[in-house]
Amino acid sequence: ILFAYKVGLFNIGASGQYAVGAGLALYLAIAYQMPWYICMIAAMIGGGILGGIAGILKAYLNVNEVIAGIMLNWISLYLVNALLTNVKETASPYTFTLSSTNPDAILPSLGLGALFADNQYVTIAIPLVILVSVAVWILLEKTKLGYELRATGCNKYAAQYCGMKEKRNIILTMAIAGGLAGMGAATLF
Repeated sequence: ILFAYKVGLFNIGASGQYAVGAGLALYLAIAYQMPWYICMIAAMIGGGILGGIAGILKAYLNVNEVIAGIMLNWISLYLVNALLTNVKETASPYTFTLSSTNPDAILPSLGLGALFADNQYVTIAIPLVILVSVAVWILLEKTKLGYELRATGCNKYAAQYCGMKEKRNIILTMAIAGGLAGMGAATLF
């Protein structure tokens, strides 16, 4: 949400992008026995595509990103529910557990849990999130693309007048924000 907000857009569709990321990661982990990093990449791609759809609607049809995000939240929730019915236990409404079906899909701890009183939930997600946060900061504050994204968010007409591709920047902003939401979902495995 913060990435889009820093650029001048409002990504209220982050919960749907999060759900899509979690659903894709879980489905690939259970149905296809994929390792954690493939599941995380798929979650980022799924969230990014959903964010990109909201960006396309804003850029080309001038649909407010809040309205598009809310509508896509519900659509994605029902699609994820339909997808996960393929990997659920027959006697219950829950999906299979990763620990019993695919332990390789669980994020490795790399010994980080020992630093926090043997907490099993402290995984490689912490350093990954720190690295991505630094990368996002560098993108927004130190690159030409980051400047163009921020300029487009402030005033898309002024950005267009300066020769920036405002439609591409809106779509890219929402896709990056969606990818980050999808990654957030995948860090909980």
